[in-house]
Amino acid sequence: MEPVKVFYNKKEYLETHTGNKVCRKSLIRGSHNIHLNGKCIISPGVVIRGDLAPVKIGKYTIFKEDVVLRPSYKRAKGKLKYITMQIGEHVLIEEGSIVCASKIGNNVHVGKNCIISHRCVLRDNCKIEDGAILSPDTEVPSFTIYGGKPATYLADMPDSTVFMHTELTQGYYNRFLPLA
Repeated sequence: MEPVKVFYNKKEYLETHTGNKVCRKSLIRGSHNIHLNGKCIISPGVVIRGDLAPVKIGKYTIFKEDVVLRPSYKRAKGKLKYITMQIGEHVLIEEGSIVCASKIGNNVHVGKNCIISHRCVLRDNCKIEDGAILSPDTEVPSFTIYGGKPATYLADMPDSTVFMHTELTQGYYNRFLPLA
C-alpha cells in the first residue's frame, strides 16, 4: 500500500529557500529569535513564542495543527528568566500538543493533545503517548515510551527507532504537496 499524500493550498503557505513550509494561519511571535534549519512544516494554528526566548528547530521537524511551542522559564533572584528551547531533527509533534520543554532531542514523537511542562528534557529517540502530561522538570531517557497523566515510563523503543523516525518525517515532508 502506498503512503497517503497530503495536499495543501500553496496560497496558505510560505516556503523558504531552505524548504521550510510555514502556514500563514500560524502565529509566529519574535520571528528573529526562531531558527528553522530546513525542511520543517508548520501547520495551521501552530503558535511559536520566539518573543520570550530563542527557539531552535532542526531539519525535518513537523508541527501538526494547533501545536503551541512556548519556551520554558526558570526563577533567578525572584524573577522569571525564559530559556532557549532546542528541538532536534526528525521530530514530529502531533495535533493540539502544548510544549514548554527546554530540550527535545532527535527522532522524538510527541502524540496528540500532550502537555510537555516547563524545563522537561526529551532525549533522543523517545515517544510520548497521546494525551500524556509530563510534570515540570521530567527527563525522558533515550529509547523509552512515556504516557499517562502524569506521564510515566511504559516501555522501551526498538533499536530501529532512528530509522523509523527518519523515514516518518522525511516521508511526510516529501508527501506534503501543493494542490495542482
